Amino acid sequence: MSTPREEQTVRPDSRQAEQPGALNPAALSVTDTARTLTRVGGRPITEAMIERDIDEGAPTNADGTINLVHFAAWLVRDMAESASANGGGRGD
Repeated sequence: MSTPREEQTVRPDSRQAEQPGALNPAALSVTDTARTLTRVGGRPITEAMIERDIDEGAPTNADGTINLVHFAAWLVRDMAESASANGGGRGD
């Protein structure tokens, strides 16, 4: 018997992975990244914002797509570095 979490896992051989329009979080276009972050973040994220982040060093795959986990990690690190540089670290 599988758990609900196991049933939600998308495996490469599953029907969900084969569906047209299914997103791969390890290889999103700039457009899909902006749409996804807008949906989950509750505030508008534009393609221009994503492009600006890429210009500032956000990681991309060799083909120009974005791995959402790597991009999110970069954003968190960037925000932490900005807060630290502006004196906004913990204990202030």
